Amino acid sequence: MYPGAHLEQHADKPAVIMAGSGWTQTFSELDEGANRLARLLRDTGLQPGDHVAICMENHPRYLEVLWGCNYAGLIYTAASSRLTSEELGYVVDDCGARVLITSQRMSGAAAEIVAHTPKIERRLMLDGVIADHESYEEAVADCDSTPLEGRIAGTDMLYSSGTTGRPKGVLPAVPDTPLEEYSSGVKTLLELLFGMDDTKTYLSPAPLYHAAPLRFCMSVQACGSTVVVMEHFDAEEYLGLISRHGVTHSQLVPTMFVRMLKLPEEVRTSYDVSSLEAAIHAAAPCPVAVKRDMIEWWGPVIHEYYAGTEGNGFVYCNSDMWLAHPGTVGVPINCSVHIVGEAGTVYFESGATFEYHNDPEKTAASRHPSGWSTLGDVGHVDGDGFLYLTDRKAYMIITGGVNVYPQEAENLLITHPSVADVAVFGIPDDDFGEQVKAVVEPVAMPGEEERDSLERELIAFCREHLADVKCPRSIDFRPELPRHPTGKLYKRLLKDEYWAAAGRSI
Repeated sequence: MYPGAHLEQHADKPAVIMAGSGWTQTFSELDEGANRLARLLRDTGLQPGDHVAICMENHPRYLEVLWGCNYAGLIYTAASSRLTSEELGYVVDDCGARVLITSQRMSGAAAEIVAHTPKIERRLMLDGVIADHESYEEAVADCDSTPLEGRIAGTDMLYSSGTTGRPKGVLPAVPDTPLEEYSSGVKTLLELLFGMDDTKTYLSPAPLYHAAPLRFCMSVQACGSTVVVMEHFDAEEYLGLISRHGVTHSQLVPTMFVRMLKLPEEVRTSYDVSSLEAAIHAAAPCPVAVKRDMIEWWGPVIHEYYAGTEGNGFVYCNSDMWLAHPGTVGVPINCSVHIVGEAGTVYFESGATFEYHNDPEKTAASRHPSGWSTLGDVGHVDGDGFLYLTDRKAYMIITGGVNVYPQEAENLLITHPSVADVAVFGIPDDDFGEQVKAVVEPVAMPGEEERDSLERELIAFCREHLADVKCPRSIDFRPELPRHPTGKLYKRLLKDEYWAAAGRSI
C-alpha cells in the first residue's frame, strides 16, 4: 500500500500535519507531489535500483520526497541533518547517490560538499537555492502529476549511527515488487501488534531521517492514517499535541519518557492523554523505574521492541508482558534469538538478509558461522524465553579483571531527581586497567562549590543500590551530553576524549 491507494476514501484527509506551524498536506496533495518527483527523477535518467540522497530537517515536504523516491523504485538514503560537512559528504558519496535533495537550512553543508560528491548529477534544494543547486519546487512544478507506468516499490538504505567508526549503509534485500502489491514489514507490525488502521492519528517526535521514524511514518500513511510531525521534541508540547489531535499512536525513545517524567506534576497531569492506544519505544535501554512510572501514568499502552536498522530480527513486549518480566525487551517474533559465548552476544536467526554497503569486513563480523547475525548487543534469555539486554559489547568496562556493564549505573543514576542525562564508561587506570567514570547532565548546573557535594551524593546513591565495583569512582558535570535526537548516546565521543586526555588510545 501507498498514499495514492487511499484517494477514493481519503483524498482530502490530512496525510501530514506539522506540529509547530500547523501546515497540512492532504493525501491527494502528497500523492500528487510524490508523482511529480518520481517523474522528475525518471526524466533525470534514474531507473529502479538507482540511489538518491536526502538531507533535511523535519521539513513539511520530507515525506513527499520519500514517497517520490519510493514511487520511482529508487534506493533512498536519508542522511542526518546533524552531520558535519565532512560526514555528510562521506555518506552522500559512499551511498552512490546520483541526485541529492536538501533544503535551504542545510545550504552551508550542501555548498561545502559539492567538490566532494562528484557522483551527484543533480542537486535540488527546497525553500531557496544556492550555487550549483536548483529549486526543487520549480523543478517538480514542471512535471506531470500522473503516476509512472509499471511502478516498482523503492526502499531505503539508511546508515548506522556511527557510534564507533564511520557509519555504514545498511542495504536490505531489494524487492522487485510492483508498488501496488508491496507492503512493508513495519506496516504489518503496526496493524497486527498495535492496531493501526485508517481511523488512527500518529505523532512522530523524532528526526525523520532515522530508521524508525521514517519507516513508521511511511507505514502509517500506507495505512491511510494522519501523521503529526514535531519539528523538535519538547516534553510539554508533546503532551499538548496528544490532547489537541487525539493522538492514538506514537513512537518514542526512553529519554523522551525521562524528560516528561521530570516535568512538574501539575504540568504532566494537566494534559489529557487518554486517547493513546499504543506508545511504542525502542532505540535505547529504558530503565526499569522509568518504564514502571510511565505505565502507571499512561496505563498499559506502553509497547517496546528491540530491533535495528538492519531488519534482521524483532523482539517485542507489551505492558503486561513487561510487568510480569520487568526489564525485558520481550520475546522474538518471526525469528529466533541465540545467546553465544561467555559475553552473551545476542544473535538473530531469521530469513532476513542485509549487508553493510562497501564494508564486507563489517558484514562478515556481524555473522555467526551458523548464518545468524548480531547488532553487537549482549544479554540473556530467561526460562520463559524473554530477552534481557545487558549492554553493548563495545561498552563493557574491565576493571581489576571484573567485567562491568555501565548500563546498570546509567539506569540507576537517571532516576535521581538531580540527573537529566548520564553516560557511564571506562577510563584508563594504572592499577585496575580501567575505572568506572560517569558524566552527568544535571537538571540544574551546580556552581563550583556545589559540584563536590552533588558528586558525593550521586556516588553514594549508586553504592546504596549497586555493588561497589559497578559504581563510578568520579563524576563530571556538563550542560549537555552528546545524545542524538533519536535517543542514541554518542558515548564513544566522550570515551575518546577522556582516553586522549590521558595520553592513551582505545
